[in-house]
Amino acid sequence: MPFQFEDFVLDPERRELTRAGTPIAVEPQVFDLINHLICNRDHVVTRDNLLDAVWNGRIVSESTLTSRIAAARRALNDSGEEQRLIRTVARRGLRFVGTVDAPNATVPSAASTIEETGDVKSLALPLPDRPGIAVLPFTNLSGEPEQEYFSDGISEDIIMALSKLRWFFVIARNSSFIYKGKAVHLKQVAEELGVRYVVGGSVRKDGDRVRITAQLNDVTTGGHLWTERYDRELADVFAVQDEITENLVAAIEPKLYAAESFRAQRKAPDSMDAWDLVMRALSHYWRVTRQDNVVAQALLEKAIAIDHNYGQALGVLATSYMFTAHMGWMEMTAAMPLAERAALSAISSDSEDPWAHNALGHVYLFARRFDDSLAEFENALRLNPNFALAQGYYGLSLAYCGRWRDADKAARRALRLSPRDPYSAVYSGIAAYAQFLGGDFEEAMRLARDALRERADFVGAHRVLTAAAGMAGQLEIAAAALQELRRTQPNVSLDWIANSMPIKEAADCERYLEGFRRAGLT
Repeated sequence: MPFQFEDFVLDPERRELTRAGTPIAVEPQVFDLINHLICNRDHVVTRDNLLDAVWNGRIVSESTLTSRIAAARRALNDSGEEQRLIRTVARRGLRFVGTVDAPNATVPSAASTIEETGDVKSLALPLPDRPGIAVLPFTNLSGEPEQEYFSDGISEDIIMALSKLRWFFVIARNSSFIYKGKAVHLKQVAEELGVRYVVGGSVRKDGDRVRITAQLNDVTTGGHLWTERYDRELADVFAVQDEITENLVAAIEPKLYAAESFRAQRKAPDSMDAWDLVMRALSHYWRVTRQDNVVAQALLEKAIAIDHNYGQALGVLATSYMFTAHMGWMEMTAAMPLAERAALSAISSDSEDPWAHNALGHVYLFARRFDDSLAEFENALRLNPNFALAQGYYGLSLAYCGRWRDADKAARRALRLSPRDPYSAVYSGIAAYAQFLGGDFEEAMRLARDALRERADFVGAHRVLTAAAGMAGQLEIAAAALQELRRTQPNVSLDWIANSMPIKEAADCERYLEGFRRAGLT
């Protein structure tokens, strides 16, 4: 039966699209894409689902899919900016939002399973090809709000230990911690994060003793695979974390556990007080604000004063300095020597700490030591393949080196590793810059807008949106974007971009500058 919306009619049987009675020529794949979106208009359709429905599961490039979506919008007199009929739902997919006069003929698909949460529909991510695990923040049962950082630290250390195992797909801390303090069903958590296993637990700290309870749940069956309680002296907390991690591995993949004889290898700091300070610092760092980074840096400096060889503390401190400079909260000339000193000390103290290599990768990137930067990010990911932050900034380094396809893949992998992340705006912004380099200015603008919906103060996304709109010839949008860029980065200029952004290839830099010139930047 034909679908009628606005003055369009789409007839699936005749494979015709008309507007006000006039036929519109569309390619077969574009017609199938529009038809599939209309048939499934009651929910968001993932890009994987589109590949299954329109391309029969064949692998096609991201640019091919993007061009077909753009063609579908053009056929319907729609655009990526207006999104009157085909709306992009950030990091989830597409939805047809026009009013359709036809029976609601929906086509259910396992790839687009959804669950109602309030008045917002959340899309179930597909399960990865490895056992996917999310570790929820352990509940603080101490009755003291100021002890929250301690229970969070226990959870984060378990996440880090699990992340070092290449046969697991471990959701990053930032995404699993959005459920902190919320009463949510484990099935909802698993669907929103795209995992099969969910770990939860509680921590009760009382004087010099700690009780940790942990439970592993297989959400697909609803069963509890494993649960255990540990009563220990506080000084033994690191041994407890290793024991929990070891038991989790044994419960999920016993064959791999037997073959690999896994035991988490991690340097514990020499002082419990230093660890305490780092956990407090991380609780501020992950809030991704200017003031919280200042607080985090002060706490990390105190931890390092207690334990001069605390690799993670040094690595996080260096990363924080580079991030504050990247956001424009601190001059790069001031941040670089502080970050470099801390990063090199982190490597010297613990060469197996992924934070240390992540930090040095940042430093080398802005020092224009491109090969060294890529090598350091690769080292960080070798040590922790699930380190979303390193994955995202590896994408940035690849982009500045001109490898935009690899950069796009890295940024999107960071978004998949941590789909509910305070840093997701940064990852989207990196993907936007990659698409700019690839010449797809419409997609660059879309991703930049996604980033700005997450964080309106993210200067990197403002820059990409301005330059992409300029190169696309959309000068009104470019002028408006430039105005917002100047608001968030008052010192921006063509000289600043040329001298401060470590773009390796002269042609890439010139194209970027040209976009700003067309937008009106001087």
